[in-house]
Amino acid sequence: MEYGGSQIMEKLMNILMEIDSSIAWDKEEKLIDDRIMDSFMVISLISELEDQFQIEIDASEIIPENLNSVNAMWRMITKLQES
Repeated sequence: MEYGGSQIMEKLMNILMEIDSSIAWDKEEKLIDDRIMDSFMVISLISELEDQFQIEIDASEIIPENLNSVNAMWRMITKLQES
């Protein structure tokens, strides 16, 4: 199932809030670089994104550029849905 842009963002924010509701996900721009997300959170996130958006995230996609912000995650999800 493919989602529109705002639906992707809403679903993404819900997933992130389930992982940790104390983080201001929409304001952070360096989630990985500033170590706001730890490795367990990244693994949980990747698993949830794959399940919820029916995408496959290769190890080569699990880089700070794709995970440092909500917008970066949104771009990665959108790109993977199109491929």
